[in-house]
Amino acid sequence: MGRMKLLTRLPVLGSFSGPRVLHRVKSCRGVASLGSTDYESLFRDVPEHFNFASDVLDKWDQKEKDGTRPPNPALWWISERGEEVQWSFEELGVLSRKAANVLTNACDLQKGDRVIVILPRIPEWWTITVGCMRAGIVFVPATVLLSAKDILYRLQASKAKSIITDDALAPLVDSVVSNCHFLKSRILVSEGRREGWMHFHDLIRASSDQHQPVKTRSQDPMTIYFTSGTTGYPKMVEHSCCSLGLGLAPAGRYWMGLNPESIMWGLSDTGWVKFVFGSVFGPWIEGSCIFAHGKLQFEPTNVLNTLASYPVTTFCGTPTIFRMLLQHNVSSYHFKSLKYCLSGGEPMNPETMEHWKAQTGMEIQEGYGQTETTLLCGTLKGMKVKPGFIGKPCPPFTVQVINEQGNCLPPGEEGDIAVRIKPKRPVGLFTNYVDDPEKTASTERGDFYITGDRGLTDEDGYIRFIARADDIILSAGYRIGPFEVENALAEHPAVAESAVVSSPDPIRGEVVKAFIILTPAYQSHNMEKLIVELQEHVKKVTAPYKYPRKIEFVQQLPKTISGKIQRKLLRKKEWGAA
Repeated sequence: MGRMKLLTRLPVLGSFSGPRVLHRVKSCRGVASLGSTDYESLFRDVPEHFNFASDVLDKWDQKEKDGTRPPNPALWWISERGEEVQWSFEELGVLSRKAANVLTNACDLQKGDRVIVILPRIPEWWTITVGCMRAGIVFVPATVLLSAKDILYRLQASKAKSIITDDALAPLVDSVVSNCHFLKSRILVSEGRREGWMHFHDLIRASSDQHQPVKTRSQDPMTIYFTSGTTGYPKMVEHSCCSLGLGLAPAGRYWMGLNPESIMWGLSDTGWVKFVFGSVFGPWIEGSCIFAHGKLQFEPTNVLNTLASYPVTTFCGTPTIFRMLLQHNVSSYHFKSLKYCLSGGEPMNPETMEHWKAQTGMEIQEGYGQTETTLLCGTLKGMKVKPGFIGKPCPPFTVQVINEQGNCLPPGEEGDIAVRIKPKRPVGLFTNYVDDPEKTASTERGDFYITGDRGLTDEDGYIRFIARADDIILSAGYRIGPFEVENALAEHPAVAESAVVSSPDPIRGEVVKAFIILTPAYQSHNMEKLIVELQEHVKKVTAPYKYPRKIEFVQQLPKTISGKIQRKLLRKKEWGAA
């Protein structure tokens, strides 16, 4: 039985079987709850209390009822089979209030408790996360690509009291749950039944749609994302109620070009912060429709056909996605409604921008942010596109290129891309790395937050991204820490030692490459078969997207006098030959 039958058991209205063009009416002004479209004033006087569900979403619900918002869905979702669900802001409100009651009553969660949410792009993901906002519960999104070991680490590190997932990942959770003493409840979003799990659809059907939203302070924690680092396992990045909810307001208006008539489609995994950029806060703060496709695997022709068949006005993907789309004769498709094409998650090469414009007539507007931030820079609406540059700073950030002493550098001189945080820390930055004050402090240099990226400015104030200052690998929009891959390789008996770096790739931009010293017992093995075996091993031990697509066997690795592997020399070797 398909997932669609499950969805229709919920009080879902407006479901239908074929695409249609939505009515167009005169655009509304900005979010009423903010009281002003003057973002400088808003960020200067951040309200003491802020809850995105009640202060933004419920205001758009009211605008729907009084007829001052276009008849555009809040969420428009398509299943793998092409079945559709549309929710208004009113319907989203009803369902998310029910979800909030499920979390607080059935799961016994309170304000500030943490819940891990591991779901694909299905409507329940939005129901649950908005329900968390209403109840003041901290939601911790994670990718569906995680292994059992990854899930265990996240459960233990976050001390989550509940986990919500589907039947694909429930067995992995069950295999580690005995080691998770903080966990109170497991919720299954599935048609089936499983021992030890509560069933989301049963709970939500029985739940009341009356819920008083928790009064959350602007600086209260709202969500936590795990982000890979150069050493150790992923760090927990905490965002407050206002950092994403308010911090993405300028991005929604000035980079995404959104308004209440817009239909925004952002292609990203639900486990990454980029997903909430384009599929939660950016669109909904402007009252736009979020468009989503439930298909798990990325298929270029499916994306192109969808853009040609549905009235999507704004599309956002990684550079890798655009490169893959361009391999399928994009010029043969007619995108009737598409106005804005956005890219983020990794650097965009000028050739891709040129080819996309040649085949579609549209520019790609690049954006730049991090798990720790909202949109820092971008080619904003009305700005000239400069291929090779990530644009200019986006409000409320002052982004500059600085040297090691914290001084701003002149145009053309390479340095660290940094954000001014003094005298006042801007809305949109994370609050801290949870339980890691030393790591949090290490991101500051004088008056600046250091992004860990290198860049330069030109005479017009545009910023060029040059490279990561550390060893993080950015592959097809995924952020991969070398330590995690090296640690997985170390568990295989063939590996005596390894070093993992980025390597250039024409489609993904860069991929994971492992330099491996073999143990004596494996030095006479068939190397081609061993490479496949090691790749499959890493896929099983950690998330599949982290496996090394390239492997080179070596006799030794470059090291410092103290014995530390010099990944920079290996990376230079790879990129110097590119």
